[in-house]
Amino acid sequence: MTSEGFTLFDTPLGRCGISWGPRGITGVQLPEISDAVTRGRLLRRFPDLPALPPPAEVQAAIADIVALLSGEARMFESVALDMSGVPPFHRRVYALTRAIAPGRTRSYGELARELGEPGAARAVGQALGANPFAPIVPCHRVLAAGQRAGGFSAAGGVATKLRMLQIEGARFGAEPGLFDAPPPPG
Repeated sequence: MTSEGFTLFDTPLGRCGISWGPRGITGVQLPEISDAVTRGRLLRRFPDLPALPPPAEVQAAIADIVALLSGEARMFESVALDMSGVPPFHRRVYALTRAIAPGRTRSYGELARELGEPGAARAVGQALGANPFAPIVPCHRVLAAGQRAGGFSAAGGVATKLRMLQIEGARFGAEPGLFDAPPPPG
């Protein structure tokens, strides 16, 4: 990629945004209540980006995001992410999170132990809460202890996280009836 820009695109969850630069994708924005809010949240992180048609690499990532949010298993390990400005600990968390397959989940504590920092579950959660690449870095697949949903910083919060997991066919939960109700509207 040689240009910098952003675009909005349709998914089964709503209109997402994606931004890119010469070193890869710089951010993904899950849907907000309107295109203007989605665009605004993306541009707040990456001001002054022009709206452009996405280059081929970004088009491929968009196609995979749409497929994932349509229920098709997708992994994003080959998608180039520009992690300029991302702290080293977050990078390590994101690398482990990218390896979680669709429909599978891990806990914040499991990731902390895998990082060699067993007491860092909260720090793992904070890193994922700051994730600018969801769902390419699939933070929705990381749960709290006891397979509880935990938090989610995208619009719709935990309901969006659960909907994404349901779309992927994940089955989990100490919470009875977690998937008995229909998915949230949207």
